[in-house]
Amino acid sequence: MADSSTVPRRAYDNRTRAQKAAQTRERIVAAGSELVHEFESWDWRGLTFRAVAVRAGVGERTVYRHFPTERHLHDAVMARLEAEAGVRYEDVTLANLGEVTRRVFASLQRFSVRESLPTPRDSAFVSSDERRREALQRAVAEAAPELPDAQRNAVAGLLDVLWSPASYERLVGGWGLRGEDATRAIEWLMAQVVKAIQPDDGDVCITSVE
Repeated sequence: MADSSTVPRRAYDNRTRAQKAAQTRERIVAAGSELVHEFESWDWRGLTFRAVAVRAGVGERTVYRHFPTERHLHDAVMARLEAEAGVRYEDVTLANLGEVTRRVFASLQRFSVRESLPTPRDSAFVSSDERRREALQRAVAEAAPELPDAQRNAVAGLLDVLWSPASYERLVGGWGLRGEDATRAIEWLMAQVVKAIQPDDGDVCITSVE
């Protein structure tokens, strides 16, 4: 029979191991975030186990223990980027969409990426894109449940195009707008789209899509 005095020690050891594992995972994700901030494109093929391990100062096997595949690693880094930008897709509504967009565009200025086109194909970006579309579709449906599906999709699609980093980059790179001016312009246009489905007279302005 084990000495009862060893039980608290064992519990302490387990907590210590769990704490160290959490700290190591945090260091790995932080290293991934640092790396993608330095990339000149959204191509994450350079975000490998080896690259992250070197940046985090751990062995590749340690990274594997926390993330079985590179997709798991990329998803964790994407979640970190969204958290850093203050984005929670499940909380998006038409009322706060402008503020969320402002935070996203502000976060872009901390990256070395020159442009977002072509659309990234990494699974982390595909997953984030799907969640953004679902958030917009839900927000539009909640704000204008009376609209036909096709019109709701059209409105959500317009908002998605405006929210896209490519729209922001076009205004900044192609038209020479300052970052804050590009953000304000996109926020203003988003507000016009929202007004189109919430007019004072009750007549929806977007009627060409059936």
